[in-house]
Amino acid sequence: MENLFLLLTIASMGGIGYGFFQSLTNKLIKNKTVKKDAKKIILASSAAFIIGIIGFGINMPPSESLTDDTNEQIAAESTSESDELDTLEQQKIEAESLALSQKNEQARFDSELQDLRATLADLEYDGTQTIEINDNEPIFGPLDLSLENGSWETYGELDKLNRATSAEAMLNQDLMPTEKRGDISNVEPTGWKNKKLGKSYLYNRSHLIGFALSGENDNWKNLITATTQLNNPEMLRHEMDIKYYLEQDKNNYVRYSVTPIFKDNELLARGVHLMAKSVNDDTIRFNVYIFNIQDDVELNYADGSSVTEEEIAEKDRIATEKADQDRIAAEDASVQAEQIEATTQSQETQYVDANDQGTIKGSNSGIYHLPGSTYYHKTTNVAQWFKTISEAENAGYRAPKR
Repeated sequence: MENLFLLLTIASMGGIGYGFFQSLTNKLIKNKTVKKDAKKIILASSAAFIIGIIGFGINMPPSESLTDDTNEQIAAESTSESDELDTLEQQKIEAESLALSQKNEQARFDSELQDLRATLADLEYDGTQTIEINDNEPIFGPLDLSLENGSWETYGELDKLNRATSAEAMLNQDLMPTEKRGDISNVEPTGWKNKKLGKSYLYNRSHLIGFALSGENDNWKNLITATTQLNNPEMLRHEMDIKYYLEQDKNNYVRYSVTPIFKDNELLARGVHLMAKSVNDDTIRFNVYIFNIQDDVELNYADGSSVTEEEIAEKDRIATEKADQDRIAAEDASVQAEQIEATTQSQETQYVDANDQGTIKGSNSGIYHLPGSTYYHKTTNVAQWFKTISEAENAGYRAPKR
């Protein structure tokens, strides 16, 4: 009803305005009939205006009601804003709690991985070059698998011995190279003492993260000395599995970790630890250790030097020949010594009787006496008889002092 009176009031105001306009006009043209009509319009519109104001006032709600409605609206808006702030605060608390939980869980994974890698250098090769670690389950924490930063790659600093230390990446198509691989012969990683093996070579400059996955070429932090056998086929087959997976979809991501394992201050890595996991599914999933060995070659991990089985056989042959030569020389020397001794003895004066029996007396006191000497006839305690002085001396006897 108040709306009706409001319309009446507005219409009457228009009528009053129109009446005054007509009245002003009639003064100019002095038309009495129109002037009377204008007065009637003004009077009628004034009456309608008064009725509208009264009616609107009657139907208007009390001021207290307006105040209550306004207060209720303000309170509702305030409550809504408070609820929204509470929700944002709760979301912030939950986010901080989740971040702390993930950080703690990540620390646990990092500690477990560090303990594991500390044992790898002591593993002994038993004929299988690639072995599974942790039941082939990669050890990645929640932060390791986050895609918040998209694809990325990072390489550990060279250590005090100039050895590569680690390579970590979140692999994706956008990291893969668009140009051909360049020359890397300027890089000589630690333990680089290469040699020819048939038509190939013993060592390769091996990328921790393959060029086909990262586009990294002659990065010293990404290269180690690895046997041809470790590089291809052992590492290459794992890299090709990842490459094929990434090429299937631009939204495919693989978390990849490669760590060379050195023992103490050795310059040649004992092996390489590889872990990988596709983030959105389980297509790629492995945790392996590859021994840095080469069949039929003995490696010196201290400096990278080596000997092949052929070289070992040749070394053994030379050692055997030398031993035989030394033995023959010793035998010849012994024969010569015996001959010299025999010759010496044949040239010595022999003291014998008519029956060719020795006449040199060897007494119980360990002294020998020659025939004709001062104590010869006085020596009656003869323990042994000799033909020559050499025989007596060789038997441990000595000459008398006078």
